[in-house]
Amino acid sequence: MSALASFTSSAGGLKTSQTTPGAEFSLLLACCSLRKGGPDFTGLRAEDLDWARALELAEHHGVTPLLYRALSRRPGFASADVLEQLRGRYELNARKNLKFVGELFRILDCLEAHGVAAIPLKGPVLAESVYGDLALRDFSDLDVLVHARDVLPAKEALRSLDYSVTTPLSEAEERAYLAAGYEYTFDGPAGRNLLELQWNIVPRFYAVSFDVPGLFSRAETVQLCGRSVHTLSPEDMVLTLAVHAAKHAWVRLRWLRDIAGVVVTQRLDWDLLTQRARELGIARIAGVSLLLAHRLLTLDVPEAAELFWSRDSEIPTIEQFVEQGLPGAENYGVESIPYFRLMMRLRERPKDRAKFLWRLASTPGPGEWAFVRLPKPLFPLYRAVRVFRLAGRVLRQHS
Repeated sequence: MSALASFTSSAGGLKTSQTTPGAEFSLLLACCSLRKGGPDFTGLRAEDLDWARALELAEHHGVTPLLYRALSRRPGFASADVLEQLRGRYELNARKNLKFVGELFRILDCLEAHGVAAIPLKGPVLAESVYGDLALRDFSDLDVLVHARDVLPAKEALRSLDYSVTTPLSEAEERAYLAAGYEYTFDGPAGRNLLELQWNIVPRFYAVSFDVPGLFSRAETVQLCGRSVHTLSPEDMVLTLAVHAAKHAWVRLRWLRDIAGVVVTQRLDWDLLTQRARELGIARIAGVSLLLAHRLLTLDVPEAAELFWSRDSEIPTIEQFVEQGLPGAENYGVESIPYFRLMMRLRERPKDRAKFLWRLASTPGPGEWAFVRLPKPLFPLYRAVRVFRLAGRVLRQHS
């Protein structure tokens, strides 16, 4: 059985059903489409739709605002009751996003006052600069990128805003986590798990070594609710969004819509983007993401983008698998064998696959630290705990 085929069959992996997209999922694709002239509802009939399922899918995929906008511009397609439900969710999302932007400004001001450089990621910046409307993108937290050297000063600064790390770590655990992890999650006055303070794009074991100082040096300025904030360059934005989507096995349409939106609204240097993708060893990940957006969201891509999948025969194969599974995708098991196989298949360089496997097997984290409490002198033994726990999962999944 191939790695891709087995990805659907192992317990704990991505839950998908490789079936023909239903009418409800096709409706979401139409509403997220970047087709010139707006959504194309050809072949869709309101009476064939399970509207409860359509709204459920829209929530799962994080595209409820786009569904509402498209249907509100198509009088008579959806019932008044459905439109009223969608309008309520849209307005709730708009109010929440405005509240989050206010909180983001407080966080950025606090970090700046303490000499910490920061770049907001995804969320509100994408909503306004790529979607063109703060209310059109759903987000549930705030992501802020800082330099690794500034993580501890940033943590201390955020205490003045009553933010605290969701899962406190010991001194030894924190040192290990700063070296191998990529983000701290904070609870704050506006809610739990509200802030993700990142010093990298993905954990170290994924073996994608983004140059964070380079991301800062290439950052640009955009307007967010009348205020200037930093954001990643368009090329860096596409690549970081593609890696984020791949890390989560592309189970949300919103992540594809983000990537497609950047391609459409920003001026991209495709030669530079391709060069960075190859240097990072993520050309395959970028290619799968762009091909998915091209096929599902009718994204027009230049010839330079098509070179990703024309030069790598694995890209169309992986894209087809993800596309077939996406209508029924529910979640993913990040420590399941099929998930690891997919991550391996996505890397085009043998050295990156080797790094991924080695770091995955040998890097303990919060799961191991919570599994057993070892005294400080025995902290290095957590590597053995990591191997033990992974071996247990492998045996359970094969039993």
